[in-house]
Amino acid sequence: MVTLKIDNKTVCVPEGTTILDAALSAGVHIPHLCYLKGINEIGACRLCCVEVAGEEKLIPACNNVVSEGMVVRTTNARVRRARRTNLQLILSRHDAKCALCVRSGNCELQTLANDLGLSENPFQETLPSEKLRRWDRTFPLIRDATKCIECMRCIQICDKVQSLNVWDLVATGSHTRVNVSDNRTIREADCSLCGQCITHCPVGALRERDDVQAVLRAIEDPNTVTVVQIAPAVRTAWGEAFGLEPEQATVNRLAGALRQVGFDYVFDTSYSADLTIMEESAEFLDRLGKGELEQYPMFTSCCPGWVRFLKSQFPQLVGQLSTAKSPQQMFGAVVKHWFARQIKTPPERICCVSVMPCVAKKAESALSTMKSPSGLPDVDYVLTTREVVRLLRAEHVQVASVLETPFDRLLGDYSGAGVIFGATGGVMEAALRTAYYRVTGHNPRPDSFRSVREARRGDSRAWREAEFEIADTTVRVAVASGLGNARALCEAILKGEVKVQFVEIMACPGGCAGGGGQPIHCDDIERAHERGQVLYGLDRSSAVRFSHENADVLALYRDELDQPLSHEAEAWLHTDHFAWQMPDSPAGR
Repeated sequence: MVTLKIDNKTVCVPEGTTILDAALSAGVHIPHLCYLKGINEIGACRLCCVEVAGEEKLIPACNNVVSEGMVVRTTNARVRRARRTNLQLILSRHDAKCALCVRSGNCELQTLANDLGLSENPFQETLPSEKLRRWDRTFPLIRDATKCIECMRCIQICDKVQSLNVWDLVATGSHTRVNVSDNRTIREADCSLCGQCITHCPVGALRERDDVQAVLRAIEDPNTVTVVQIAPAVRTAWGEAFGLEPEQATVNRLAGALRQVGFDYVFDTSYSADLTIMEESAEFLDRLGKGELEQYPMFTSCCPGWVRFLKSQFPQLVGQLSTAKSPQQMFGAVVKHWFARQIKTPPERICCVSVMPCVAKKAESALSTMKSPSGLPDVDYVLTTREVVRLLRAEHVQVASVLETPFDRLLGDYSGAGVIFGATGGVMEAALRTAYYRVTGHNPRPDSFRSVREARRGDSRAWREAEFEIADTTVRVAVASGLGNARALCEAILKGEVKVQFVEIMACPGGCAGGGGQPIHCDDIERAHERGQVLYGLDRSSAVRFSHENADVLALYRDELDQPLSHEAEAWLHTDHFAWQMPDSPAGR
């Protein structure tokens, strides 16, 4: 252990601890912008500089470790002057039109400027040229070069965690800027649209394409019937932006809020998550029985970020993807086919909107393979959790006082298995519950497959493996989240080092609960694990915990689809992953 003094407080921390973390342990906050623990510790912003006795210059606290007897001052006249100057220099390269920024009121740079009392800047504003500002505004991920502060977070999260290297520094010296790597456009890059660069950007340089106004136009059109679905992971996070506790921020309160906005029908995507499990578990057992999984496993296909990654990085494995559409797309297909008939409305008059914790869902809904034979999209618009928060604020919905309302019928039933889709391992666990039932004719204990769930904190494994006995068959499975981990697992599978038959992968670390469309916080605390635990708690308290016991799903099969993998089910609920290309290009859409 090392003993030192920070602002006259005696602090004792383990050897190798940074000054920043040592101060935090003593309740002393040192401001910073670029720092991300274990990912971006380069001291680029210089806002965390502190004075250390015996050192001539101020040193960054984020990448300097403590030493025995060190005396640190985190604030005094010298430190304050340096921070103000450094922040003013950063602001001189940042378009500070905060009122027109999606991060206004939730921006680390804006907060620091306010905290330091900056009301003017002596340095001349120098923003990127018009050429560097160009961006395809139809792409689901939007970058505003005028707001980038070159903190490097997007580069590091994409390189170190997601392993895609989409971002890089371009030019040199004072002209250095962040842009798409290798002189590509964003559509030419192999971006998975995981959105992790967005959630880790401390300012508004990265965001999702905003589709709120288009959705409002649909709601206001008297000739359009609007149907909205809410993804399982959204319920764990939507209330954070309003200061609601999880007990208050229920999915039924969100349903009530969306009705207040004007949606005609409100449903839970957990319904179609159960539908996905019916198809995917049947497909897995069919492939397993035919001996098709001896060399390579079947991969889940419900995460579009993962599908984009696999198509660009491991095209030789694309045939191993489940052909089942994601829950979002299955829901849209059922709405445009079956539900439209039930409410006696032509499908072209229905606008299907998804509320998702994900940016890649915007691209998925636009694929040519996610349309009816007549060209009607399954899903018309996708809003991230952040966008639905902006929608509720724009409509002045007082969410804390909104009454909880049930989902509409016909597509309103869901099980605990459908809910846990939003957490890492949840898809696998739900699929195995139903696969077990299909093989044995009776239900397993609901928690029989819990070993595939998210690893405990501190577990550094890139993936988790497990074996289960289903009747006389040993089923070997693997689960991974985060694309860097997905890459490691795929490479191990191709080398024959891992022999499994079924694999679940989510692009975002922690699964959809940590999705790139979830609310952003300025404290650098990852919330995927805690959000996932909320979903597992909802599963435990559910009266129905098996997808094959979802009454509305069973009614759909009885009235329309007959059984999983039927001709009708294949037409509505399955897709061809070879019918579009990566990178995303006009020819591939």
